[in-house]
Amino acid sequence: MYRKIAVPVDLFHADQITRALDVAADLAGHYGASLHFIGVTAETPTAVAHNPAEFAQKLEAFAAEQGKRHGVAVSGTARTSTDPAVDVDKVLLRAIADCGADLVVMASHVPGISDYLWGSHGGHIAAHAEISVFVVR
Repeated sequence: MYRKIAVPVDLFHADQITRALDVAADLAGHYGASLHFIGVTAETPTAVAHNPAEFAQKLEAFAAEQGKRHGVAVSGTARTSTDPAVDVDKVLLRAIADCGADLVVMASHVPGISDYLWGSHGGHIAAHAEISVFVVR
């Protein structure tokens, strides 16, 4: 049913998305699909990496670790943005379309007061992606 599953990841919060990673890997194993990890970084230094090239290396290492851990084929795409806080949803949607995925599995967060001020990334991706989106809390 699925051949390629896109998994948007925030490497800064990688320890908080294990449930989504496990669900994505389980689906990949069940359907014989591969996982394609997508990360978005700023063009300037961040807490995760000093530059986009270092971020891309860290994302590839993260993908390889997940592939080894779960026994599934993996790949990764690192995208840059001038202002990820503003552009992340748009950049993710473009990367999801470009990689040829037929399902997105992504982590959510526990809703809180900030959700009344800012929309969720998972909600935006689910509303605007041309493929199915599985948001895992």
